[in-house]
Amino acid sequence: MNNIRAMIAEDERLAREELAYLLEQESDIELLPFAATGRELLQLADELNPDVIFLDVQMPEMQGVQAARMLASRKNCPLIVFTTAYEDYAVDAFGLGAVDYVLKPYDHFRLKETIERLRQRLHPSVTNAAHVRLPEVVSSDNSPSVSKLSKLVVDNGERLVVLDPMTIYYAVREERGIKICSSNQCVSSKMTLQQLEEKLSSHSFYRTHRSYLVNLNYVLELVPWFNGAYNLFLKDDKRTQIPVARTSVKGLLNMLQGG
Repeated sequence: MNNIRAMIAEDERLAREELAYLLEQESDIELLPFAATGRELLQLADELNPDVIFLDVQMPEMQGVQAARMLASRKNCPLIVFTTAYEDYAVDAFGLGAVDYVLKPYDHFRLKETIERLRQRLHPSVTNAAHVRLPEVVSSDNSPSVSKLSKLVVDNGERLVVLDPMTIYYAVREERGIKICSSNQCVSSKMTLQQLEEKLSSHSFYRTHRSYLVNLNYVLELVPWFNGAYNLFLKDDKRTQIPVARTSVKGLLNMLQGG
């Protein structure tokens, strides 16, 4: 099995040593030198190119969330697992596409779940029973009460962009509107996510999170994440990761399974 090159970014010595001890129990985890500050993390990440960083949310000099945002803008961004004693940062972790969010003090079995997710992300040929593989979603074209929208016209502020709804992967809420990502482009619009959801009501779209609308025809799998929530992965080239709020999981599974 290929090794997973892991770095710990943690300023508290005892917490760092505890996590290192648990990770050393896994034969395929190769521990790299640790970082004690956010700035040190950025420097070491450039030098050592880790596969994953176990990143403390609260770090000296630069907060972990800020460091994660800077890493995300780089070409070879490592996977991120946030570590913290507080649950309040889960939303930020979702927004940054973290693989997981692990609470201190560490639970060995909980950490093993995280490591399995890392293996699946880094070596996707290895099957993982914790993942929910999903069937194809068949759009309901036989409903006489809803007229099927054939084209979606999006005003991006400079021009009108015509999209085929069947090619849209997902839409995400931004500060001043939304971004709609399809098979060949991403288009920004001042439309609200609610307005887009209504326009696409005759297609197989679902609101997985207050900030995301997803085309169910492109859903590949669901992975358990944190406190009853899930991460959803799409069938696009980037294997895009989308958060699924705990309150949306049941409805999503019902739609995917034709319920």
